[in-house]
Amino acid sequence: MNTPTIQLEQYRSENEALRETVVSLGHEVATLKEQLAWFQRQLFGKRSEKEKDPAVPETFLPYFENLGIQEEPSKTRTVAAHTRKVVVRDGKDAITLPSDLPVETQVIDIPEKEKICQETGLPLVKIGEEVTQKLAHRPGSFYIKQIIRPKYALPQESSGGIRTAELPDSLLTRCFADESFLAEILIRKFIDHLPLYRLSEIFARDGVKISRQNLCKWVIRAGQALKPIYDEMIRCVLQSENVFIDETPLDMQDPGNGKTKQVYMWVLVGGKGNDPPLRIYAFRTSRQHVHAEKLLENFKGAFHSDKYEAYMKIASNKDVTWCPCFVHIRRKFIEAESGDQEFRNWVLRKIRYLFMFERVAWNRSPEERLRIRQKYEEPIIDELVREVNSKLHDGKVLPKSKYREALFYFSGLIPFLKNYLRNPFSRLDNNVAERAVRCIAIGRKNWLFVGNEGGGEAAAIIFSIVQTCKAIGINPREYLEDVMRRLMGHSAKRISELLPNNWSSVKIPQS
Repeated sequence: MNTPTIQLEQYRSENEALRETVVSLGHEVATLKEQLAWFQRQLFGKRSEKEKDPAVPETFLPYFENLGIQEEPSKTRTVAAHTRKVVVRDGKDAITLPSDLPVETQVIDIPEKEKICQETGLPLVKIGEEVTQKLAHRPGSFYIKQIIRPKYALPQESSGGIRTAELPDSLLTRCFADESFLAEILIRKFIDHLPLYRLSEIFARDGVKISRQNLCKWVIRAGQALKPIYDEMIRCVLQSENVFIDETPLDMQDPGNGKTKQVYMWVLVGGKGNDPPLRIYAFRTSRQHVHAEKLLENFKGAFHSDKYEAYMKIASNKDVTWCPCFVHIRRKFIEAESGDQEFRNWVLRKIRYLFMFERVAWNRSPEERLRIRQKYEEPIIDELVREVNSKLHDGKVLPKSKYREALFYFSGLIPFLKNYLRNPFSRLDNNVAERAVRCIAIGRKNWLFVGNEGGGEAAAIIFSIVQTCKAIGINPREYLEDVMRRLMGHSAKRISELLPNNWSSVKIPQS
């Protein structure tokens, strides 16, 4: 082989190597651009996952109209030279007040000399009043609840003993705080998310000085005392047909090095009815698979979650049915800004149709809900599966891209995507659990961490009770004060009567 031929082959080899380098760098640039766009959205963009999609294609309109799905018309009225949106007063911004709210009257009268007419000298006659009402407030009031128990004894009889009435049942023995004050502390911390040191400062402004350490002890003891209700709530959730599970991290103090370490709060939502009422929070020191397995150990039914490996492992159990969350699938495709954008938008549109069908199905009977799912939703899922598999095998997907990640995320869930179609009370998403962990995310921005495992377990118990009250729509302060007064004297065999979803029918009227 002569020298020119050798040089030509060398140039071809170098050219091929450069071409591969250019392609590789192009893929890397696309991946980095995608990551940069994602970080910019997290910092500066809106978090809403609502897709900017054109109107529903005409081919789907007949199905939606038959099911009662219609696009809401925008309300406008014509005025000179332009149109203006009509302000709809739906009552959501109306102010409502309790009927027994005290009224304090302040009379502002004109001076006596102005009650005489300057021209005629005749006195003015009162013909009515102008009444203005304003909602006022004064700092919360404290008072000492003094319980007096007369003592009785037989005259001139030392062996008869002394008789006094028994003290009423109390949640915490030898505790200076009444149940009404304990309820206030628990609501402020676990509903309003105020840390205990801040509560201590608020009370001190009203002259009531209680250290953060005392407040902490009371909270932990209250959580331990309420555990029978918590255990009964867990039993009821595990007996339901559908549960929703999720987990979120938080920090716990680590006395060994003076810093904090990451622990987890798991949430399990379940109960009877279309809208599961019970929220169970479980404190765990890690995110190991064994915790999820232990939480669902005695459950037999359908559970909803994201694609965490622990849940996929549980899905292999024949006693349970896993319903993966389509919101997480949609989120993966929303984040995929590289790759085939036309196909990405097509997937998002198909998922949107599934949610539109579900919106109508949940307004129908369970039997009709199943019929809608099988007739309209199952073909959409079949189409998604077919097209995603086709894209995965065409060899045009960039490695390490979010588009490829979304395709493989969907592909790994294919055997389970139709599970929700077979149970009328299963759902397309895990939003119930997602909403339930939101209070933990809000709280940890305020109280920052839990002090120890005992504090974490007490927090889980109290969160479970007050957030269930909030979900059901009952006043958690009234519930806590009533139940804490009664719990110690209540029969353990009838503990279910004190659950938040049963409480309204058995509570004792306030005297």
